[in-house]
Amino acid sequence: MNLQVEQVDKDLVHNFKIIGEIDIYTAPKLKEYLATLELVEGIEVELDLSEVNYMDSTGLGVFVGYYKEVKACNGKLVIKGLNRRLYRLFEITGLSEIMEIEQSKGGEDNASV
Repeated sequence: MNLQVEQVDKDLVHNFKIIGEIDIYTAPKLKEYLATLELVEGIEVELDLSEVNYMDSTGLGVFVGYYKEVKACNGKLVIKGLNRRLYRLFEITGLSEIMEIEQSKGGEDNASV
């Protein structure tokens, strides 16, 4: 139950690299960290999940809530680096139709759901 978040901003895009597991224990930490970013009109946020090795429905809830907050500011949220399993989780919940998602190259499958 380990989670790490690194922020690397490029130009006007706020980039977060999320590392580890997103579950009922770590999701509040992720939500708290994302809340530290001031959401302004037209903000652009990228969440890199290429090093997330586990995520449950609690993690999905964090992303849905954050997506709504960013959209309320006429902003853009991109979730990238999803391996096949995590992409499938977004797909079966219908979130892949709503959110902008960039799947990882090669579709690595190093995570469990």
